[in-house]
Amino acid sequence: MGEHVLIVGGGIIGLSCAFEAARRGKRVTVVEPDRFGGQASGAAAGMLAPFSENTEQPDSFFDLCLYSFNKYDAWTTAVEQIAGMDVELMRTGSLNIAFHEADVLPMQTRLLWQNARGARAELVEGAALRKLEPRLTERAVAGLHCPEESHVYAPKLVVALHEACRRLGVRLVDYAGPIAAVHSGTEAGVAVTTVSGERYEGDRLVICAGAWSGAYANTLGFSPEVHPIRGQICAFESAPSEVKHMVFTSQAYWVGKGNGTIVCGASEDVAGFDTTVTERGIERLIRATDRSFPFLAGKPTVKRWAGLRPATRDGRPLIGIPNGRADIVAATGHYRNGILLSPGTAFLVADLLDGANTEIDISDCRPERFSSTAASSRPHAQELVALEV
Repeated sequence: MGEHVLIVGGGIIGLSCAFEAARRGKRVTVVEPDRFGGQASGAAAGMLAPFSENTEQPDSFFDLCLYSFNKYDAWTTAVEQIAGMDVELMRTGSLNIAFHEADVLPMQTRLLWQNARGARAELVEGAALRKLEPRLTERAVAGLHCPEESHVYAPKLVVALHEACRRLGVRLVDYAGPIAAVHSGTEAGVAVTTVSGERYEGDRLVICAGAWSGAYANTLGFSPEVHPIRGQICAFESAPSEVKHMVFTSQAYWVGKGNGTIVCGASEDVAGFDTTVTERGIERLIRATDRSFPFLAGKPTVKRWAGLRPATRDGRPLIGIPNGRADIVAATGHYRNGILLSPGTAFLVADLLDGANTEIDISDCRPERFSSTAASSRPHAQELVALEV
């Protein structure tokens, strides 16, 4: 049998890493304290928008986003074929809207470097803009159209990944309860123990704990500096064709889904681990909707929800093997881009588990970059704060 990989965290990143590791012949166990995809993954709008998410410059984070985006078609096809399910990958393209002439010049600058990297974007105004998005407000003066961008239905992707992993022989443990201790740094491999006393073992540990990654500071030997940002989202009942593209403004975004809703997000705030939906947060989205899509003005929301996004201080995820800890791989802190970065992260983690060179440079994502005190050895068991990952 191949190497046994133990993954803590069953969100989109944990399931994606499990899927790719299993495809490469490894035995895999995923331990999820609650339900699979129950936090940021299931709450996401599912946008695959590397150009819209990176508007300033082609830095290493953009390279990571584009690397993952370019894998999406083949990766989702593989997930769908193994799972026997559709993840609703919709190649709608995107529109970034300008409401003032002063906002157009930055779009023109952005066009230059993004088109050099495959965006095939164009600036559209007047009749051309109305043709692309007929229900958009007349207040819009221009739009940056990127035909390459797309989106998936995140809840279906999570379910399909779970089923694909199951069919590949991955052991999937949900509702395991909070992790109480991690045992690592020994020749016997790694293990985690839950508060109920259950123990799960493997040869290598992959930490995909999202907003709860701070609980693994003792295991890692440093604080990962990942904290939760509450993202609130709502949906309006409407035919998908009413909003033809992913539409971005400075206040919100809108995505038409195949289930007859238009998803609007995301209002962000710092609320610890509270996933309560607030009137204030949703009202911000409703006001932005009224301004941008008048045909939705006054229409009630049919769903409101929130998820916790795992944010880091510099906005980049933590991906890599911590210094001196060959038995651990970190894959966390993906903030708003967990869906987009899932295949790329899975391939990078699988390369690290294989001992191979990664396909792109991920030195800017090194897990210990916020600390200079990472130690090379730890006690054999570290107590964790009993938090759900």
